[in-house]
This record gives sequence, C-alpha cells and structure tokens, in this order.
Amino acid sequence: MAAIGVIGSGSWGIALASLLYHQGNSITVWSAIEQEIEELSRTRRLKTLPDLKLPEDMIFTGSLAETMEQKDLLVMAVPSIYVRQTAARMRPFCRKGQILVNVAKGIEDKTLMTLSAVIEAELPMADVAVLSGPSHAEEVSRGLPTTCVAGAKSRRTAELVQERFMSPVFRVYTSPDVAGIEIGGALKNVIALAAGIADGLGYGDNTKAALITRGIYEITRLGTAMGGKQETFGGLSGIGDLIVTCASMHSRNRRAGILIGKGYSMKEAMDEVQMVVEGVYSARAGLALAEKHQVPVPIIEEVNQVLFAGKPARAAVNDLMLRDRTRESQDMGWEHLQ
Repeated sequence: MAAIGVIGSGSWGIALASLLYHQGNSITVWSAIEQEIEELSRTRRLKTLPDLKLPEDMIFTGSLAETMEQKDLLVMAVPSIYVRQTAARMRPFCRKGQILVNVAKGIEDKTLMTLSAVIEAELPMADVAVLSGPSHAEEVSRGLPTTCVAGAKSRRTAELVQERFMSPVFRVYTSPDVAGIEIGGALKNVIALAAGIADGLGYGDNTKAALITRGIYEITRLGTAMGGKQETFGGLSGIGDLIVTCASMHSRNRRAGILIGKGYSMKEAMDEVQMVVEGVYSARAGLALAEKHQVPVPIIEEVNQVLFAGKPARAAVNDLMLRDRTRESQDMGWEHLQ
C-alpha cells in the first residue's frame, strides 16, 4: 500500500483518488475551498460525479502539509490556470525527489510553458511526471475500461507511475516524450472547441471528421516543431484524446463550443458549463506558439478569432473551407514518386 496525496478535488482529481484508493492505497485529497472540503467529508460525494460514493477513510483537507508530507506519490489535479500558484504554495512541503504526477492539461498563457515545466520551475526538487490520454472522469469513476500514457524523464519514474495507476480497468503505457504528451493534451482542447462550434452550427459527421483529421495534423506539426515526437501524436495523448474530446458530451470544451456555435459569447458559454474550459486558455497560447515556431495552424487561428475577436462562427468555418488550395501533406509530393 502506498500513501498518496491528491492536490485538487475537481472531477478528475476525485475520479483518480477513487481509482487509486480501490487499488489499496491510502488517499488524502486537498482542496483550496473550505466549503468543498466540508461537503466532501460530510456527504462523501462530488456533485459532478453523483454516482460515485467515496470511502469513509478517504481524507479531505485544506492542509498542504497533511496532503504532502510522508507521501509516496503526489497527484497534481488542479486546473491549468491554477498550477503555478498552487505549486508555489506546495514548495515548503515538497521533499527532494518527491514524485509528482501532473494530470492537468494546458499551456501557461503568459509564458507559453508546458505545465510540467511550470511545476519544475516552482518545485525544482520534485521528480515531475505526467499522465494523459482519452480519460473522462465520469467514465473512470464508473470503472469503465480506460487507457492512458505516463510520461517522465526517467524510465524508472514512468514505470513507477504506471505501476501505481495500473488496474484491470485502467491500463497505463509509458513514454519518455513528456513534451509531446503535454502538447497533445493541451491543444486537443482547442480543436474540441472547434468541433463543438461546428455541432452548434448544425454541421454533421463529415465536418467533425475533417476537424479531427486536420486538427491532429496541426497539433503534430506544431508539437514536433516544439520537440515532441511524431509517434506521440498518433497515440493515446494525441489522436486518442482528440477523438474522445471532440465526440463526447462529457467534454466541457465541446459543450462550450456547442453553445458558442449557437450564438453564446465565450463568457456566456463558460458560465453555462460551470467548469474551467481549458481550451479557451490554450487557444491563445497555441496560436502564440505557432507564430513563434512559424507553423501554420488555421483551425487554432480561427478559434482564436471567434473567441477573442468577435468573428461569427459560421464565417470562421467558411474561411477555413475557402483557404488557398494546397496538398494534404506538405512533406509529400510527386517529386518523391519520380
């Protein structure tokens, strides 16, 4: 049995806390919100996962010291916009070599840093890993078969994370490509917003397939320019996560996109979803990274126009369809066949 601290009590943090508990680990969950701690302790339920009953001996606390000290593993499950400030608060209680698994997805807007890089900057003594893939909290909490990938700089750390999370219903692969895993996990949320917008406009399966296919092409080109490996974007944290996020109503990014396609403003859509819509924050960062690395990302660019420049969603789709004619792959031409 391992002692595990979960930093963050949202849907994903609680789903993973339950998964890890049922594998025989002792679990302490931290929240910054006192009312949330009281409600979880009293009801043993989270409103966003109503079918999940949490065990009586799972600890909920507002003390980072209690959550972190004497723990074999820490799981960082706060929304991306709170990762830096939470990591800074964790510094006094983080020991050298502490394994910390980040499960949030996003890119820091102002610095364009991946979340693991943000955590390493604030907690240089920690051994930071990531866990990502097509894994909605609603299904993980119900014990439905799910697969993810654990990334770390060392094989030993990746395999330890794999061992801790692996179960009959939660299969974990390992990878050294931390950057690729994080880039795929962050940018798929932007494409999911586009897919939701298309749904809100009343477009069909053909449109959705086009957005997923061209979306993974954009993510792969930008991700490899940033140092990620092409194989990663064809895997669980790339195309796998993109498919599930674009297709499922569990996806808050897709749900927000649907509302925007129906005429809601970005703020109105986020208020209606009542959860952090990561794709809104990753959209600006994704476009800035594309400009920095000189990679064309027409879908991400049009999503930014709709979100931040007031461009009508239908006009954005029209402009995507009527762009200059080009080849499907810039890396393949007829000269290669001669």
